[in-house]
Amino acid sequence: MWKQAIEDAVQKTRANIERFGSQFPHVSENGHYLLNDNDEWTDGFWSGILWLCYEYTGDEVFKAAAERTVDSFRKRMDAKVKLDHHDIGFLYSLSSKAQWIIERDEKAKELTLQAADVLLARWRPKGQYIQAWGPEGDPQNGGRIIIDCMLNLPLLYWAYEQTGDAKYKEVAILHADKSRRFLVRGDDSSYHTFYFDPETGGAIRGGTHQGYQDGSTWTRGQAWGIYGFALSYHYTKNPLYLETSKRLARFFIERLPEDNVVYWDFDVPVNADTKRDSSGSAIAAAGILELLTHLEANDPDRAFLEDGLQRSMKGLVEGYATIGQPDAEGLLEHGSYSVRVDLSPDDYMIWGDYYYLEALVRLEKGIKGYWYER
Repeated sequence: MWKQAIEDAVQKTRANIERFGSQFPHVSENGHYLLNDNDEWTDGFWSGILWLCYEYTGDEVFKAAAERTVDSFRKRMDAKVKLDHHDIGFLYSLSSKAQWIIERDEKAKELTLQAADVLLARWRPKGQYIQAWGPEGDPQNGGRIIIDCMLNLPLLYWAYEQTGDAKYKEVAILHADKSRRFLVRGDDSSYHTFYFDPETGGAIRGGTHQGYQDGSTWTRGQAWGIYGFALSYHYTKNPLYLETSKRLARFFIERLPEDNVVYWDFDVPVNADTKRDSSGSAIAAAGILELLTHLEANDPDRAFLEDGLQRSMKGLVEGYATIGQPDAEGLLEHGSYSVRVDLSPDDYMIWGDYYYLEALVRLEKGIKGYWYER
């Protein structure tokens, strides 16, 4: 099943190279990806898909296309085009860091270290967190963290490994600890976002930006947490991060619907019109795959997590993948960007496509993503 799904994804990606040209896919509208000139937070995912296809096939077509994206990211860094947010890890881990991991290209390594410095500049020492959005002192976002940032922290951990400069790892750990304390609730659910006093770091309140309501559990946020804390465990071996990833994963799996692909929020009232988020299920599956690599064979949670992984991936492949639709641009249907504001609530999501393919190639060939050195 996995091999057929990968071959389908590879064929579509090959066609998309010509369709997209030098532009980058974001989300879809009327069945077609909306393209941009590398100025979205999501543009690293296209690069990551190309690198995964190259590693799986060895086809130079994918390598050449992936290298062109890295050239684009170099230009984006030089011009500082919309790098004023925390999603630098999504952008550069899957583009230039991927090139470094695969090809050992020194220029790609240098570019990735530049990106780590851009992310590090969002550290707010007074509050002791990485600010998600907006400039320092922003009245709305100056004290805000969001759970998505757990997938950006690997860029800082990696920079520490490459340079030996402890500041990168120290900031990543402090932010992960704060995220664990304030974003993860006692019942193993999660807040999407949390607000602090930017001067003192004092806790104000939890909330949401894309979930159903402030106290609900946005499914994609829960998935970010599963994968992000597993990766923080990989880099630090702090058992609290492993425990947190397991807790978040169990909560996620226990609430899978009948077809095993999640709705956009675990607390939203479900009816015939309730939107799914296939991208949330794809991220969670990739995260559980990482989590499983850190568990002992006799871990009491292993069988439950493995079953949840298989159910999730089977649900995606059989019910949401565009297999059998040769002209489809996306790999997964029924992803949701932001249902709250009716922004691509039922469309292709390039990040969903990336994590879906990452999980598939890891299951089939053991090819990991680009979050750490292999």
